[in-house]
Amino acid sequence: MLINVKGKNIEITPALKAYSEKKLQRLQKYFNHIQLMEVTQSLQRNWHVVEVLVEGDGILLRAEERATDMYEAIDLVSKKLEEQMRRYKERLVRKHRTAAEEPLPEEEAVEESEEPRIVRIKRFPIKPMAPEEAAQQMELLNHSFFVFLNAETQQVNVIYKRRDGNYGLIEPAV
Repeated sequence: MLINVKGKNIEITPALKAYSEKKLQRLQKYFNHIQLMEVTQSLQRNWHVVEVLVEGDGILLRAEERATDMYEAIDLVSKKLEEQMRRYKERLVRKHRTAAEEPLPEEEAVEESEEPRIVRIKRFPIKPMAPEEAAQQMELLNHSFFVFLNAETQQVNVIYKRRDGNYGLIEPAV
């Protein structure tokens, strides 16, 4: 497993790097085939922010935490990822599945201005999956919607969470 620790607006000391690697190594007990962990540590408005992106076993997980101390932020993000992985592993065991597909990257927050504008464009690979699988990925990421390629119809669909707790599916009509 490759752990890539980088800093944004902050210098990463060897102690911070070692602490991050030590904390995140524990996550291998949930999935043996974690290929990459991208750790970004930054300083934003007197908050220490740690963002971790985990790739492996056909999944993509993301967690972000902020605290007044960088070590505390690393601890919090490690616990958050551990909980996400534990829940996902339980779902796999319950449903007798081996892995899920890659999810949509995390949504970007749009700064409020007088007129809304597009501030970021993201491109990502879309893999075919069933709507149930897409709903599971959406829940893992704690998103309100998820874009995917429907394996049955070979069309791009959007699944979203309704206010009543159920899911809605948007299929394009040509």
